[in-house]
Amino acid sequence: MTAGIILIIVLVGLLLVVVVVGMAAIGIYNKLVTMRNRYKNAYAQIDVQLKRRYDLIPNLVETAKGYMKHESGTLTAVTEARNIAYAASKGAASNPGDASAMKNLVSAEAGLGGALSRLMMVSEQYPDLKANQNMMQLTEELTSTENKISFARQAYNDSVMTYNTDREVFPSNLLAGMFNFAAAELFVIDKPEEKVAPKVSFS
Repeated sequence: MTAGIILIIVLVGLLLVVVVVGMAAIGIYNKLVTMRNRYKNAYAQIDVQLKRRYDLIPNLVETAKGYMKHESGTLTAVTEARNIAYAASKGAASNPGDASAMKNLVSAEAGLGGALSRLMMVSEQYPDLKANQNMMQLTEELTSTENKISFARQAYNDSVMTYNTDREVFPSNLLAGMFNFAAAELFVIDKPEEKVAPKVSFS
């Protein structure tokens, strides 16, 4: 076998290795993109439900205002917490998975949950408000929305966990670092009392 043939065989072998490695890299890159899009889509489902809740809260406050004239501080706190959470959700929606945006959202949502819980506790002292049809309908819708947020959050966290795991394992971690596939932040409420949806039932 001449040196020329050996050289051709070596070059073909090297070319095949480059092609195989290149195809593997493309496959890994595409998988990371797919999983990143999956968790972003999962967050979009949370965002839909959060917006629905943010739209319900002003109606809830307005209905309660007619009955709770001496509780303006509580009503104001709910409105302010709602506005803070709404702003935080816009930040998270523009970049789902971003650690800073998600931490701001978690903190704002905990504040809103606490303010809503206080409103519901105070409203128990107003039988006429409890019996108000509009209030009952709003609180029922709010409870339903809280449950949907909970399910959507779980789906998002599952998608983030899968993405983060895949970007950390070899050889995906090489491409993740090279192409800036940053770790995504989970949407987790740490304190046990914050994991409970606000009590909004008047039954």
